[in-house]
Amino acid sequence: MVERRMSVATHWGSFVAVVDSGRLVRLEPRDDDPAPSPIGPGMVTAADDSARVLRPAVRKGWLKGLPRAHDTARGTDAFVEVTWDDALTLVGDELRRVRSRHGDSAVFGGSYGWASAGAFHNAQGQLHRFLALGGGYTDSRNTYSTAALEVILPHVIGGHPWSYQSRMPMWDEIAENCELVVAFGGLALKNSQINPGGLARHRTQDLQRRCREAGVRFVNVSPIRSDAAAFLDAEWLPVIPNTDTAAMLGIAHTMLVNGWHDEDFLRRCCVGFDRFASYLVGELDGVPKDAVWAAGITGISRDTITDLARRLASQRSLIMVNYAVQRADHGEQPIWMSVVLAAMAGSMGRRGCGWGAGYATMDATGVAPGRPSVASIPEVSNPVPDFIPVARIADTLLHPGKTIDYDGRRLTLPELRLVYWCGGNPFHHHQDLHRLSRAWQRPDTVVVHEAWWNTTAKFADIVLPVATSLERDDFAAGFSDPHLVAMPKVREPEGESRTDHDIFAALASRLGYGQEFTQSRSEIEWVRHLYEQTRAGLGDEAAALPGFDDFWRRSTAELPALTGPFPGSLEALRSDPRRFPIPTPSGRIEIFSEEIDSFGYDDCAGHPTWFEPVEWLHAELADRFPLHLISNQPASRLHSQYDNGGHSLSSKIRGREPITLNPSDAASRGIEDGMVVRVHNDRGSCLAGAVLSDDVMPGVVQLSTGAWWDPVRPGLSGTIDRHGNPNVLTADRPCSRLSQGPSALSALVEVEPYADPPPEVLAFAPPSLEP
Repeated sequence: MVERRMSVATHWGSFVAVVDSGRLVRLEPRDDDPAPSPIGPGMVTAADDSARVLRPAVRKGWLKGLPRAHDTARGTDAFVEVTWDDALTLVGDELRRVRSRHGDSAVFGGSYGWASAGAFHNAQGQLHRFLALGGGYTDSRNTYSTAALEVILPHVIGGHPWSYQSRMPMWDEIAENCELVVAFGGLALKNSQINPGGLARHRTQDLQRRCREAGVRFVNVSPIRSDAAAFLDAEWLPVIPNTDTAAMLGIAHTMLVNGWHDEDFLRRCCVGFDRFASYLVGELDGVPKDAVWAAGITGISRDTITDLARRLASQRSLIMVNYAVQRADHGEQPIWMSVVLAAMAGSMGRRGCGWGAGYATMDATGVAPGRPSVASIPEVSNPVPDFIPVARIADTLLHPGKTIDYDGRRLTLPELRLVYWCGGNPFHHHQDLHRLSRAWQRPDTVVVHEAWWNTTAKFADIVLPVATSLERDDFAAGFSDPHLVAMPKVREPEGESRTDHDIFAALASRLGYGQEFTQSRSEIEWVRHLYEQTRAGLGDEAAALPGFDDFWRRSTAELPALTGPFPGSLEALRSDPRRFPIPTPSGRIEIFSEEIDSFGYDDCAGHPTWFEPVEWLHAELADRFPLHLISNQPASRLHSQYDNGGHSLSSKIRGREPITLNPSDAASRGIEDGMVVRVHNDRGSCLAGAVLSDDVMPGVVQLSTGAWWDPVRPGLSGTIDRHGNPNVLTADRPCSRLSQGPSALSALVEVEPYADPPPEVLAFAPPSLEP
């Protein structure tokens, strides 16, 4: 056997692919990765499994002809395999028909998702370029991960929604300067396996260890103990889900009444503290937000809240807030309040201290402040101004013409007649999947590029098989990661799969703008061009990167480091707010926002506010559904990617996604470890495999996202899911009128043993295919 060893870069790290006679044998960790992810080696079994889409396929009912809107067979119908020529003709003709009859805004190309690593083969970038050149499309705005954060932070600290990444302390600065880290929502190390765009090697685990070895103390404010790594020896404060804002308000009140707050920083570098303080002490509503009040809401004792306030104010401290806490009812509030609490505590703008968000969410946040720009597929201005908030896709399909609020604007939801999805999986990340499946019947046509027969492919009309990242040439450039990693093709595309670019190039040629789309470059010529553009963009530092051929041989290259100060620096603000204002209307941190207040929203006031969640453990609904569902990110895959991979499959319990319960909750329900259970509420139900652990606080259950949805009867709303997808249980409800973000972590459920013989899991089985 003659083996070849080749570089591979993925969202969960870089590996060495071992290939024999064109067959991928295994993926091995790189020697220089101190914490390689186990997800990568699991890609091998999925590369050519039975779930691969091998040929273009068209839903049988769709082929019967127009009109096709409100066809309720999506998700249940058989597919007819067709030639590439026929498939491209169908897609091109349908794009022409929809644009001519309904306008360019009737084409939806939001297509939100991580797709796969690579600077050139970015699925969303390829799709948007193709659709924009063809006349335009309705786009989506923000992300399911951080929609509330993306909208609120520009009001509070200014700048681009993601600019906070370079303005908060890095892990090495924390180790050198900080004494106390309080992490609301925890900082689960499992999430740091990933990085959008690709990753050279994992550094977060070592950097966290360095902090602990330097004497930094950690407090994990979360319903889940394991949201902080065991080696951090973190103090665990189990908090009732969705009450982080109340906990922060109680800490802030304690600081205020004891005079522990940083009056100088609040006066010089913030605006609106007096108005917020009036709310805090109860002058506005007669309710002081003191430690006793907060204890009654959060489940954290009064004495613990008081002690935490004292420690935050007396030590060099850092307030961390994770993305999970803002994917909830009123999700903007914990983000806003965490900034205010850090401003009060006295360490804001001090090196290695103050405030930050999303630590350990990916191996980028806190690792490096950024990297020089890396060239990507050129963007084309979208002629269609319409957009929708990303999590309002079901609302848009169900209620075209409806007007909604969004960040001070009034948006009219467009009528979408053709949905073009590429590089994402809405049946993973959207909430209330039964509602989404009803909405998904509304458009005339759904076109999907997919490598596997997942739920999105099964709910499409035209499915075009695409090559995976192992089956094409590219280079990886991770978010904030200074390393570039070569991604030569490891194996030939499975079946008749083509790259997204190849598909769009063929369609663009049929539609009359092929040369404009490809610029007469082959795919490897594009990869070379983007790399050399990146090199040229470094100016005088271009020599830091080798030429493309040398890079392709070496497999890796490193961009020169970025050095601060970065725009909007909070350190600079503290030093001289007149000289170094931040990009807010006042030039300072907006504890009270005149702009948000002017919107007049009843669910997002002009300052951080406690709003009772719609669903939480103190709600009346908890009498019927007494467990709070935490649908967090999985450790065994990235979202739903490679749920059919070896690592994700090995985590299943009797073929189903594991759900973790506290032993006391399990005992009262007759649930034993390894048992198949039914998880349900009024929105839906699913089966899962029980895992008992006191890492989860009583009253809370944890079921990760990403199990491919496997409804027993796809066309029947409310039918049971065999596989354990939590989004049959979560509410498709915006967290507020400000951001319209998802509120996935505001869901109550009940769990019970499943008495009947469990049905066979068919999530990875292809639909009925006809030649």
